[in-house]
This record gives sequence, C-alpha cells and structure tokens, in this order.
Amino acid sequence: MWCSLLLTAGGTSAQSVASYSDWQVELITLRMANQPVSAQQLDGRNRPQLYNSEVLFIPTIDSPFTIEFGAPYAPQPQRLFYRYQLEDVDRDWVITDAEFRRATYTNLPFGEHQFIVEASIDGKTWQGRRTIKLDVAVPTWLSPWAITLYALLSCCILFGLSLLVRAKRRTLVQLRDSEERLKLSLWGSGDQLWDWHIPEQAIHRHNTWRHLSEFPQDRLRAGERSPTSNIHPLDLKRVQQQLRDYLDGKIDTFEVTYRVSSDDGWIWVLDRGKIVARDEHQLPIRMTGTLKDITPLVAAEERLKMLATSITNISDGVCIYDSQFKLIETNQSFTKITGYSRADMLNKPLHLSLYNPEYLAQIKRVVQQHGSWHGEIEDLRKDGTTYQMELTLDAITDDSGQIAQYVATFSDITERKNAERELRRLSNTDTLTGLPNRSYFQVSHSNLVRKRIAHALLIFDLDDFKKINDSLGHEVGDHLLMQVAERVGEIGRAQDTFYRLGGDEFTLILEDTTDLHDITEAANQVLEALSHPFHISGHDIVVSSSIGIVVYPNDGQSSQELLQNADTAMYHAKSRGGNGYQFFNESMNKNAVRRLQLENQLRQALRNNHLQVHYQPKVSLKTHQFVGLEALVRLDIPGVGIISPAEFIPLAEETGLIIDVGERVLRQTCRDMREWVASGAVEGRVAVNLSAKQFLQPDLTQRIMNILDEEGLDPKCLELEITEGVVMEDPERAIQIMTELHFCGIHLALDDFGTGYSSLAYLKRFPIQTLKIDKAFIDDINGADRDRNMVASIVAMAHNLGLDVVAEGVVNAAQASTLHHLNCEFAQGFLFAQPLKREQFLAHIKTPVKKPAHVLLN
Repeated sequence: MWCSLLLTAGGTSAQSVASYSDWQVELITLRMANQPVSAQQLDGRNRPQLYNSEVLFIPTIDSPFTIEFGAPYAPQPQRLFYRYQLEDVDRDWVITDAEFRRATYTNLPFGEHQFIVEASIDGKTWQGRRTIKLDVAVPTWLSPWAITLYALLSCCILFGLSLLVRAKRRTLVQLRDSEERLKLSLWGSGDQLWDWHIPEQAIHRHNTWRHLSEFPQDRLRAGERSPTSNIHPLDLKRVQQQLRDYLDGKIDTFEVTYRVSSDDGWIWVLDRGKIVARDEHQLPIRMTGTLKDITPLVAAEERLKMLATSITNISDGVCIYDSQFKLIETNQSFTKITGYSRADMLNKPLHLSLYNPEYLAQIKRVVQQHGSWHGEIEDLRKDGTTYQMELTLDAITDDSGQIAQYVATFSDITERKNAERELRRLSNTDTLTGLPNRSYFQVSHSNLVRKRIAHALLIFDLDDFKKINDSLGHEVGDHLLMQVAERVGEIGRAQDTFYRLGGDEFTLILEDTTDLHDITEAANQVLEALSHPFHISGHDIVVSSSIGIVVYPNDGQSSQELLQNADTAMYHAKSRGGNGYQFFNESMNKNAVRRLQLENQLRQALRNNHLQVHYQPKVSLKTHQFVGLEALVRLDIPGVGIISPAEFIPLAEETGLIIDVGERVLRQTCRDMREWVASGAVEGRVAVNLSAKQFLQPDLTQRIMNILDEEGLDPKCLELEITEGVVMEDPERAIQIMTELHFCGIHLALDDFGTGYSSLAYLKRFPIQTLKIDKAFIDDINGADRDRNMVASIVAMAHNLGLDVVAEGVVNAAQASTLHHLNCEFAQGFLFAQPLKREQFLAHIKTPVKKPAHVLLN
C-alpha cells in the first residue's frame, strides 16, 4: 500500500514536473517609490504589456524601482520559490518566496543590464526563466549634450586655468623681477634691510655690510643682554627713546641718525623703520626698515657747516655776486671793514669809488677770461675814510661750465701797508748806529755795479773788538760802535756813503773815483778818526782798525765778488798786525781760493773717512821705556796727498769742523787703545788733544763718556790734553769742566805750557796731573841759558804742585840728556819716533829704546 502511495505520489509528481515546462515566470507590475507605474509611463518606447517585452527602458530615477513577478500559470504557485539576479548589479542570486515576489533597486547604474528571474517548487530545480533587458537611461548630466557642455566647460576651465597659471607665472616673474630690482636697488644704494619680529625678539638682516658685522645694539631690537653697545654712548639713549616713542604711538615715524662702531671706526647711519603688522590688540608684532651709511653725507654736511661758519666768521670780507656782478651775499667782516651793512649793499653792482669805470671793466674782463683777478686797491668806507685792501675776485662756474657767481674776498691791509713802509725804512737802517745797513748796501752797491759806475769799496772792522765786549760788557761795546759811526760818518764827500754791515764791520763806498790818492786819503782818515780814545762809561778805550780796499772794475765784476775780495784784503791787513789798510791783489785771491779748496777737501775727507790717526810714543827719561802715547790726526786724501796739520787744523777750528774731527779721532783712538790694552801690547795712557771749540761744548763730558762706553775703553786709559790758552779764556768754567772729567777717571794734561798766561792761583786749582812743556822751550834748551832756566823753573814748579812733566819736540840726545838732568820725567819727539800709523807704531814699541851714549842714568 505504501508503495502504491509512493508511486501514486511519484506519478503525480512526475506529472507535475512535466506540466511545469509549459509555463514561465512573468513580469506582473512595475512600481516607482512603491507606486504602480506602467511601462509606457517610464519611457514611451516601452510596450504596453510587460509579458511580451524584451527590453524595458528606464529613465534616470532617484526613487526605489521595483519589479513584481510571479508564475500565475504554474501549478500550485503559492508553493513556489523565486530567485532573481540583475547582472552587473547583483553579485549572486537573490532568493525569495511566493509572499515576497519583487526585486527593488535604488540608484540603478545607467546602461544595459540583464534581469533574470526563475521559480522552483523545491528550491533546487529552477525553471520558468524570464529575462528582460533593462536599458537604464544615461543621466542628464552624462548625456552627449552634457558631455559636450562638460567638454566646453572643461576647455573653458582649462583655458581659465592656463590663464591663471600664465598670470601666476607672470606674477611670479614680476615678483622675482621686483625682488631682484629691490635687491639690486638695495645693493646699489648700499642700504641694509632689517626685519624685526617683535614677539620673538628676532631680527633678520639683508644686504649686510662687511664693515658692520653686528646690528646696532640698541638693547631693544638687539643686544638686550649685552653689557656693552656698539652705538656711541652719546647717541644710545636718544636712539632708545626715539624707538620707544614710535612703538608707543607718540610719533608717526621712526627715523634717527647716530654713530655705530665698525671695523673702520665710528660711522654715521640713518635708521628708518615702520610697523607693518599688529595683533588683535593693535600691538606691533613686526617692524621693518633700513640702515643707510651716511658717513660721507655727515662729513659733507659738517664740512659745509664748517665752511659756512668759517666764511661767516673769518676776518676777511667776503662778497658773492651773481653773473651780472650784483651783490647777493656778504659776511660779517664785510660790515666790519667797510661799515656798510648787508642790507645797504644787497643787489648793488660791484663798484670801486676811487677808480674809473674802465679799470673796473678791465678787472671784470680778466675774471671772465682767466677765472680770477688779484691785486691791491684802495676804497672808501661808509664814513668816507680811505683804506687799502688786498682783493681776490674769482669766477664760480656751474656744471655746464657757465659762470654762475663771482666771489670777492678782501682783507684790510691798511695797517700792514703802514707797517711795511716803516719796516722798509727800518730794514734799510741799522737800529744801533743809524747808518744804512747791509740790506741797503747790497741794493746800492749792486746798482752801482749794474750801472758800471767806477768806485772804490773800503771794508773795515775794529781790531780785538771781542775782547772789549767780553771784558767791559756788550753795553759798552754798543756805545763804542755808536761813537765809531759818528766819527766815520763825517769822512768822505757828499756822494760817499758809510754802511754798517753787522757787528763791528763797516764799509765805505767812494763813488765815481778810482784815484789811489783819494782812496788812501779816505782810509787814513778812518784810521785817524779811530785812533783817538773813546770815553765810555768812565773808560778810555783805544781801538784800531783793519781796512780792506777794492776798486771797481779792476778787482771784481759783481757786488758779491768785490765784497769778498775786500774782505780778503781786510783779513790780510789784520794778519799783518792791524791798524792799517790793504789793497786787494791777485795773490790774496789765490790764498783765499786755496783756503776754500782746503775747506772743501776737509769736508770731503770727513765724508769719505780720509782722516787718519797716527801715534807717537811717550818715553820715560829715567828708564827709557815706553810709558804712553799721544794720538795725532793726519789728513791723507787720495790723489792729493798728506796735508799738514798746521794747515788744516786752524781752518777746522775756524769753520767749526774741528768738533767732528776731534770726535772721530777720539773714537778711533779709544777703539785702537781698547784692542791694544786687551792684547797686552800697550800699557799706560793714550793722550788726545781737545780743541778750543770742543772744550766749549756744554755736554763735553757726556760726549766723551758716551764714546768711551761705546768703544769699551776704561777712562783711566785716556788722557786729555787741553792747551793753556783755552783754559785761561774762562778759568772758572774750565775748572768746572776739568773737575767733571777728573771725577770720571780721565787724566788731564795742560798742553803747550809756557805759551799762555796761566795764573799760579788758577794753576794750583786745575785738577790736572801733567804739564807738557811746549817745543819752543826745548829747541834752544842747550843753546840759551834763558830757555834752560825756564824749563828748570817749570819742572820745579810742576813737581811742587805734584805734577808730572812731559817735554815735547825732543829731537836729539843732548836735549834728552839736559831734560833728564833737570828731573823732567817724560819726553816725546822725533828722537824716539815720529808719529806712526797704527801697524808701524805696534812694531816700533816692540823694539827697546836706545839709550844715548852720553846720557847718565841714575
């Protein structure tokens, strides 16, 4: 029975399955937002009936879209299961039952989609497939027109973007160009840009200066923690106050000049800035500005101020005229000098009251052609008085080279001119005697020579006038010269003129004569006038004169030559004993030339080191041993030969060259002596002569000690010889100098003793150790009892004073023997050796001194 049931059932089932193949799932209804809608309502292209539609056109909709389906012709439709799938939308089949036979979609994508729906009685076997193509319309915004519009819009946008990009590029280029121009402008101007971020207290700088490595330390923008500031102390507070006032809104601009320390020293800067950003409370948060180096401008401004102040206050008057010579400006001195005020003369033309218009026109032409005119003129003051002025008129040109102004500077030289006239008078007159002076003589005599007027020139001075000055005083000497001028002023003819050339030197010009009788008569009158005593201050003074005479044109062709020859003749008259006159002759000129030549040779010898030091040994007359030496200068000029000391030493004394000669001899002597003493070659002291001019030097001792120190010679090895005549000119001063030298350890000797006028009272006060007897007493010591007795007295006196005695100029054994018997200790002379060069001297002193056979030694 169960089997039949199953079969029945199976037969029935098989019958049902077979019948299902004749049906399919149908599309029943369409809904839009859950509201029924026909296919044609969706799109006019759709068929009215859905069962025979193959394509369903669906517009672009935003509401939910539902397709209801079913299988009304299927057996037992209420038991069916359904499944559906929208390709490209549903990933898998969507299964539903008979109660819920619909497919709902929202926002269907546009395009064609295949909708498939099937039914199943058991959920395993699916049949009755129904398919329909859903053609979802493209949205309006994706329609061809829209796309075309979009394309157009895109092109417009792209075009606009391209314009924006190009505009932005142009802006960037312009910005870069602007920045570049700004940088170049900053660089060209030399200004430094600063940017101050106030809250952060940070300052940024651009276009900084090499010579100013730090920003100005005003302790507000920079350097708030620095103990020092590079801003000038006198400017710092002013800078700080100016910046605070600006930040507080008390002033509208920040602009201040001050000094800053840089690598080049203090420089002036112009500091300007402006607030460029504020916060919500209107407080400044950013400030920018520039620094400008205005050092040249300040210097120029100060220079202009200085010039303006100088022009205003200088003692010279200044007038500025326009191009038409009308006054446009004056200074204070103009009013002081002329008496006219600025208002009196403003816009007045240049005018010279004391000169005709043509002269003024000539001045203007010179200024216009050459740019300047200078001269001395006279003018009237406002009160009518005349004054002299030194006027300079200069043309001032503009950049185009055209004359813009004229500047006149003038000074009141009235007093100067008066003084010049007085000075001219005084300059031609000797103030002491009232005679015409040397200046007037030179002009007058030169005019005579230039005009070739024959004349005689007599030049004379007073014999031994220096002794009168030194013994009686300069006041007596001045009165003597005044009385001499009175006496000689009465001599000669009306056309003859006396002049005082200076000191005690006078000259007389005998015009229009070369007659020897007239000339000698005038010379004798001068000698006669001066031969009578002069009574001055209780003294009767007798003087004589030496006169030198030259005649023009025989004795010279120029004023200088005639004066020089007359001086030479006077020198010869004086050398013959004075109190006479001497005509110039050619032999005198030769002597003068020789003297000048010798002086030049001596100067050349000093430059070329041609001076030589020779040494003469000093010998003991008791032991006949060398006990010392004397240094003697010699002049040996290559190509000329040896020049006698008797010839060049007096000239060196006269010209002052003896000081240089003496120091060189002393230095060379000390150098040689130090070497000899160190080697043991020489014992004793070396003697060096001091000249009169050397002895008069105020720092003599210091000079000698410096040479000794520099050459390393002990002072005890040096002996200085001073002539008797030198120390007796001023004994007290001589004692002072000799004492200084003695205290330094230097031995002193009185040279040429017996030829001067030594006082025994002074002699015993002189700090000397040695007397040197002059050669004049030694020459006839064996031939004249008087000379021998004189030498004996000198030796005895020296021994009584505790002094050693040295005899000079010993040339034979007889003289040495006599000196020995007179107890003279030492001698030097040709008997023992001539003055020898350094090497010859060393060789000579190594040989024993030969004793004369007839000399008996104690």
